Amino acid sequence: MSRRPDRRRAEAKGRRAEWLAAWRLRLAGYRILARDFKTVVGEIDLIARRGRRLVFVEVKARGNLDLARAAIMPNQRQRIERAAAAFLAARPELAALEPCFAAVLVSPGRLPRLIVDAWRVSD
Repeated sequence: MSRRPDRRRAEAKGRRAEWLAAWRLRLAGYRILARDFKTVVGEIDLIARRGRRLVFVEVKARGNLDLARAAIMPNQRQRIERAAAAFLAARPELAALEPCFAAVLVSPGRLPRLIVDAWRVSD
């Protein structure tokens, strides 16, 4: 039996979660600079800016917010951190901004939860 329909559903769920996350960030005053930023070292779902803050955002959609938060594993954080360094290397005009890592957690029947400073590089 093919897994393609399951994969398509998962991809559609992820796209919807990222759309909701972008909406949530805009409501909080952020401007979206990039979506699905991919490099050989990692990937970032959303990159946004508000004032002097540059936010690298991981979006997680799960059955509840606790599961969504727990789904951001240390190895994934490291890949996001490496991708953030690659983004900044490609965009030196943004180097003076204050970078941080954020998460937007999405679960059914709840508004997306934005967690700014979800982790730091030293974590």
